[in-house]
Amino acid sequence: MNGGAFTMMADTTQSLRFDGSVWCNLDIALRSVDQIFRQSIRPDNLTVIEWYVLRALYERDGQNASELANAVGRAATSFTPNLDKLQDKEFIERKPDETDRRAVRIYLTEKAMRKREEVLHSAREVDSQINEMIGDGDFESFLKVLLKLQNLSE
Repeated sequence: MNGGAFTMMADTTQSLRFDGSVWCNLDIALRSVDQIFRQSIRPDNLTVIEWYVLRALYERDGQNASELANAVGRAATSFTPNLDKLQDKEFIERKPDETDRRAVRIYLTEKAMRKREEVLHSAREVDSQINEMIGDGDFESFLKVLLKLQNLSE
């Protein structure tokens, strides 16, 4: 690492709340972004995870529960309550998998389909707000860093 890059990195870490703790600073940042998402989805009485499940199903309806849990970054073993709540709100329905009797597939309901554009619009709106806060050039770099962080375990 050259001296300029190190100096820039040192200046950045000095302004973070927990110097030397990437995880803690990411957690604080995530909570801040989470608040923006919560405000965006409040009218539908959806939680952030429910909102993500709908987005994943808009991309590919009929996923099984473990695929869906993986798509939204959750453990399949603790994912059922999220699906139960979405089913209670009449956004999804469960149907037996035609090729595997043990598996269940998750499908969007008509109610969820009517909300599609609203949910996707709120996603674009939140991304736009974050882009404005960060700035165009830095936002692209931020997305690249996010991609790297998402793939650390691969």
